[in-house]
Amino acid sequence: MHVWMIVFAYVCDNVCLFLGVPWCAPVKIKHGHVSCQTPRGERYKNVLGTRCKIRCKTGYEMHGSSEILCMASKQWSGNYACREVRCPKLAMPSNGGYKCSDGSYFNSRCQFFCSPGYTLRGDHSATCQSSRTWSGGNSVCVDVDPPIFKCPNIKEKTAEPGKLTAKVTWDTPEGKDTADGILTDVILKGKPSGSHFPEGNHKLSYTVFDRAENKATCRFNVRVRVRRCTPLSVPDNGWMKCDSAGDNYGATCEFRCLGGYELRGSAARVCQFNMEWSGLETSCAPMNINVGVRSAAALLDQFYEKRRVLIISAPSAANHYYRFQMTNLQHAQCGLDLRHVTVIELVGVYPAQIGRIRHRLIPPGLALQLRLLLQLSQNSFSMVLLDKQGVDKQRYTFPITAAEIFTTIDTFPLRTEEAILQKEAGQSC
Repeated sequence: MHVWMIVFAYVCDNVCLFLGVPWCAPVKIKHGHVSCQTPRGERYKNVLGTRCKIRCKTGYEMHGSSEILCMASKQWSGNYACREVRCPKLAMPSNGGYKCSDGSYFNSRCQFFCSPGYTLRGDHSATCQSSRTWSGGNSVCVDVDPPIFKCPNIKEKTAEPGKLTAKVTWDTPEGKDTADGILTDVILKGKPSGSHFPEGNHKLSYTVFDRAENKATCRFNVRVRVRRCTPLSVPDNGWMKCDSAGDNYGATCEFRCLGGYELRGSAARVCQFNMEWSGLETSCAPMNINVGVRSAAALLDQFYEKRRVLIISAPSAANHYYRFQMTNLQHAQCGLDLRHVTVIELVGVYPAQIGRIRHRLIPPGLALQLRLLLQLSQNSFSMVLLDKQGVDKQRYTFPITAAEIFTTIDTFPLRTEEAILQKEAGQSC
């Protein structure tokens, strides 16, 4: 370089400095402001030796030097910039998320939300502040909704014939959690599906829990109906034995009559589906013995499967065996009726003989036939005991007590069943 040029530059620098002309590039700061002081109060704020302080606007922060000096090299002593404040990334809530207006930058507002089935607890939003921190963010999504659950719809069930219960089945209801769809427990209060339920209305419920221990309960009824007929009454002078409940659909009631009475109507009746009894109304009518028959066999046939017959034969009413026997039996009439025993008296010698069934007289000819049929002597005391099938079970040639007769009858096989039925009916002497 020529000497004159060097001198010129030196002089120029001093003159320029003296004159206060711009020396460094003007300071321009975006999102901030600058405050400068010149050495001698020069008009231009970028003369040599000018010192500038830089401040950033709210929401921006300084990157570089906050104070710079215009140097002889015509460069400022440092770099400077105001950059937007940025907050750290927000934590994503489980089972939810957030949506922000401007990412993580200053003044960005983030709204929190939850997945279906979850409810937000805590801050609903958070804003990025100038301190590089969020104004909120303690947010969680919790499952507070109970599961969706529907109980089975059970219709009325009717008991089958002869039964007082009905088997009721249903499908275990399927619940659904509103959050993750998972149920942990299903608890039934009441009898399980497939059980036999008695007549009436039965209240049941299901309770379900999800993983957050929220629960839902549904209730339903099981109604069992038993079709019933109008209850039957025990006929006078008889008894009735029914199975099952005695008046429910399919129940059968059987009837028997006391000694000396005949069954009229149906011996057994069944409660039908239409809740009406089958057969005819049952009654026990006094047994009407026809003594006008022509033969002894025809007379005895009237007792077949109905009554036992005790036939007493004596040569005269004055016979002391006969008198003793009849006196003894007079005090045992209840026991005789309980054992279905009819007493037939044959007294005297043909043609003056008399036959009698209580107060009904048997013609002499028929009385003679009875003696001949049963081989009973007219000239001596004797007795014969016939069972309900007309079989000769026991013969006596002398009087015996009523207790001995009862002991003999009580050994008959059919008598055992009769005694059980009579005990159930409360019949006794």
